[in-house]
Amino acid sequence: MSDAANEDLYQRAAALLEPGDIELHGAVIHTNLGPEEESMMHQVTLDAGDVISAHVAEEDTYIYSGNDDDRFGVNQHHGLTLSNDEFVWECQQLMRETKYDVVIYWEATDDAEHRAIVSELAETLDADVVGVTEDDYFRV
Repeated sequence: MSDAANEDLYQRAAALLEPGDIELHGAVIHTNLGPEEESMMHQVTLDAGDVISAHVAEEDTYIYSGNDDDRFGVNQHHGLTLSNDEFVWECQQLMRETKYDVVIYWEATDDAEHRAIVSELAETLDADVVGVTEDDYFRV
């Protein structure tokens, strides 16, 4: 994927974080997975959700997939708390050219924690991960 195309994705991801009910941080996960590896893409989503939940959730979480709900897009997944369905994280799996990318975001943490989450995502997923804020993006 070209640098310009990735730059556009990072800018669009940052726009998703713009002020709403809560402040958000996010990441773009660049995978090497193609359309024939959808089950592996599912595992990337599970693993990314586990990393984020371990940092930001104080209780057990589960994944709700938009595939079964017309209020959400296909390949849109949500990490929610088990006890009361509170937001933990949300992601979109995007097919870009021939590979999947994941845009994922969660309630904002401090900058050091955001960098720690991005670093752990990159290590856990063995992927290129770019952290995203409303104003900027970064690699660790």
